[in-house]
Amino acid sequence: MTSKISVLGSTGSIGTQTLDVARMHNIKVTALTANHNINLLEQQAREFHPKMVAVLDLGAAAQLKIALSDTDIDVFCGEEGIIKAACETNCDTVVNAIVGVAGLLPTLSAIKAGKNIALANKETLVAGGSIVMKAVKKKGVKLYPVDSEHSAIFQCLQGCPENSLKKIILTASGGSFFGKKRSELSGVTVKEALNHPNWDMGAKITVDSATMMNKGLEVIEASWLFDCTDQDIDVLIHRESIIHSMIQLKDNAVIAQLGVPDMRIPIQYALTYPERLPSPTKELDLSEISQMTFYKPDYETFACLAICRKALRKGGLYPTVANAANEIAVDMFLKEKIKFLDIADIVAEAVESFHENQSEITLDDILNADKNTRIRVKEKF
Repeated sequence: MTSKISVLGSTGSIGTQTLDVARMHNIKVTALTANHNINLLEQQAREFHPKMVAVLDLGAAAQLKIALSDTDIDVFCGEEGIIKAACETNCDTVVNAIVGVAGLLPTLSAIKAGKNIALANKETLVAGGSIVMKAVKKKGVKLYPVDSEHSAIFQCLQGCPENSLKKIILTASGGSFFGKKRSELSGVTVKEALNHPNWDMGAKITVDSATMMNKGLEVIEASWLFDCTDQDIDVLIHRESIIHSMIQLKDNAVIAQLGVPDMRIPIQYALTYPERLPSPTKELDLSEISQMTFYKPDYETFACLAICRKALRKGGLYPTVANAANEIAVDMFLKEKIKFLDIADIVAEAVESFHENQSEITLDDILNADKNTRIRVKEKF
């Protein structure tokens, strides 16, 4: 069980729920970071009294420094400040709850510094899985999944004999537009896309859930975490979000992890593994659920899922390209510059037009592919 944590992205949904767990189990918080929400960050800093805080936005960092001037908490800014929080504080585990590929460099820095990782930032493995997993192995640190689906798989695998896994079954809520056909989605609004049926998440992840890009990214993430291929991973729509994922073993037995849709369960397991401690999450009552439903995903309507699978099969930098194009497309959709269906079209075009691939990938290759993809997408609008 971890005793000291640094929380990257502490003011977001995962970050605030991580602090719920830390509060309940008296886990020391050594560092907190945010993009620009300094009001909440100040409240968190005063409660948990970390050694340092970092804010990505320079102007916001300057304001926070004034606000915390009556404390001995150090305030840092920019990407350098975030990386400092990831690798230089006296913590044993870094919780990476940053959204997007911006989480990659802090993850690598933390691994290099010998920190264990509780990873909620799926883009770290989508864009940089090959170098991240090599770094984890080289440094001998632990990487614990925080995504509910990957945590579920990790939990299901506990006690299973080595080489007994046949298949991973990732469950998906289906997002805001489950059951809709492509023709019905041409005019959907940002507000409608953000109306998730089960989970309270940030805007970017909620839109990714609506397009099912989120599940595509999770397929890629699962391939790195559990050393499997696209063919070893199934996706199943489960609207109730009670079964968080399943594994099928070679004897065709299926093991599932169930719980109410509350991220504090996987967060806590990542921080307290292998212990099972009391949780701030309410108890699951299956009699209240009464029934659970399962459906095959609609790969035609929700094309992002199919695009991610294709990127995974192609390997190399293709997942990096798909992720970068999606991040820009989602941002434009949230700003109402493009339509909902344009997101998948933009990601598909980026993957189809990319041809610069190689088997041995460096961090520079990943950063360049990410940067160039973003530039190409932005130039079209």
